[in-house]
Amino acid sequence: MAGNSFGQLFRISTFGESHGVAIGVILDGCPAQLPIDLEFIQSELDKRRPGQSKITTQRKESDTVQILSGTFEGKSTGTPIMMLIPNEDQRSKDYSHNTDVYRPSHADYTYDAKYG
Repeated sequence: MAGNSFGQLFRISTFGESHGVAIGVILDGCPAQLPIDLEFIQSELDKRRPGQSKITTQRKESDTVQILSGTFEGKSTGTPIMMLIPNEDQRSKDYSHNTDVYRPSHADYTYDAKYG
């Protein structure tokens, strides 16, 4: 089974579930003093925010990224950068009727193949 991390010199580790408390990433290997543009990161997240059309989930999520460590005054410190996106409207019970059904455009099959 593959893990949730990849890379050697620059390592990315992801965590969380869409119906859990939060999702996030830890970036390890960024040199110190690298500019980190939080506004750009947020603008990219805003493009995929749920509830923007009738064909996406209608859950209300702001998808607001929080950088919890690894930066100071908009620049990397050289330590791992942790970013967290809280899930504000997770309702696992809404999906209880189709727990055994692979849903289009979801990672259901790939997660099942990876984690069993």
